[in-house]
Amino acid sequence: MSAAALPSLADFRSALIVKPSSLGDIVHTMPAIQAVRHAYPNLQLRWVANTEWTPLLQDAPWLDEIIPFPRQTFRGPFAIFKAANWAKATLPAKHKPEIVFDFQGLFRSALLARASGSRPIIGLSDSREGARYIHDCIIPVDAAAHAVDRYLALPRAFGIDVNPDTLSFPLASGQAPKDWPLVDEFIVIHPWSRGVGKSLSHNALQTLCDALSPQPVALVGMSGDKKRPTGAHIIDFSHRTTLAELIWVLRQARWVISVDSGPMHIAAAVNDHTLGIHTWSDPRKVGPYNPRSWVWKAGRIAHRQDFNPGECLIESEVKTEDAGQIAAFILES
Repeated sequence: MSAAALPSLADFRSALIVKPSSLGDIVHTMPAIQAVRHAYPNLQLRWVANTEWTPLLQDAPWLDEIIPFPRQTFRGPFAIFKAANWAKATLPAKHKPEIVFDFQGLFRSALLARASGSRPIIGLSDSREGARYIHDCIIPVDAAAHAVDRYLALPRAFGIDVNPDTLSFPLASGQAPKDWPLVDEFIVIHPWSRGVGKSLSHNALQTLCDALSPQPVALVGMSGDKKRPTGAHIIDFSHRTTLAELIWVLRQARWVISVDSGPMHIAAAVNDHTLGIHTWSDPRKVGPYNPRSWVWKAGRIAHRQDFNPGECLIESEVKTEDAGQIAAFILES
C-alpha cells in the first residue's frame, strides 16, 4: 500500500512504536514521535526498545509506556520464534484500537509488530529483509536522506505539520556519576567507535588532549585498547558510566568532541557545543542533526549541511595536525 491508504490517527486510542535499536537510531526517531504527540495529545504512545537503550526514554512525559525488549535473551536458531512469543505475551494493547509504527524496518521488528495483534502496521519504504510484506501501509521515504528526515516522513504522511526549526530530541535528563570529579568547565572526548576506521588513533588522541591543556578533559566511551593518553588535566572515565550517566556528562560539558557513533548523536541532541568527527562516513546522512553542531570532515570544520557531495566522499583519518586544528577550534569558540 502507499501513503494514500493511511488511516486517520484520530481513529485510534493508542500507537505502538517499534524501534528497539540502535542507540543513535532511537535518538533520531524522537522528533517524529514528538510531532505525533503534539498533533494528537490524547493518543497513548507505547515504545518498544531494547532493554539496554531504555534509559534514553526514562521519565519522558511524552511517552505513556516504555516496553523493554530483552533482545539479548533471544539467541540461537529459534530466537525469532521466542521473540514472537514474547511479543504475543507482552505487547497487546491496553487501549484499543491501536496502530503500529515500525521504524526499525527489519523482519524481526515487523514480526514483533504483527505478534502484538494491533493493526494496521505502518512501515517505511526503505525497510529491509522482507519487512514490507508484513506492513499494511508503506510510507515512501528518500533512502539517501538523514535518518531524522526519513523518520519525519511518517508524521508528514499523516498530515502533521513538522517545522524543522522547532524539532526537539527529548532525551532523559540522566544522572550524575557518583564519583564524578569535575566541577569546572570541562571538555568531553568520545574517541572510540565499533565502526571500522572511525576511532581516533592513540597519537591523534594524545595530540588532541595535549593541545586542549590545561582545560579539563574527560574521556568517555568503551575501548578494548588499554593504552590511554596521559596528562594531569585528563580524567579517564571510559568504561565507567552507565547510559544515564553518559547522558548527564554530555549535557554538562563545555564542548563534546566525538567520533561518528551513538554517543555523538546523544551529544548533539543535548548539547549545542558538539563536534562530530567523520573519517569516511557521510555527515550529511549520518552526522549530528542539530544544525548548531559542528563536523570535522576531510580536514575542514563546518556545519553538516555545509559540506558538498565531493567532500563527503573523501576518506581521511585524523592526523596529529588535524587534532591540533580541532583543539584550536574548540578553545577559540
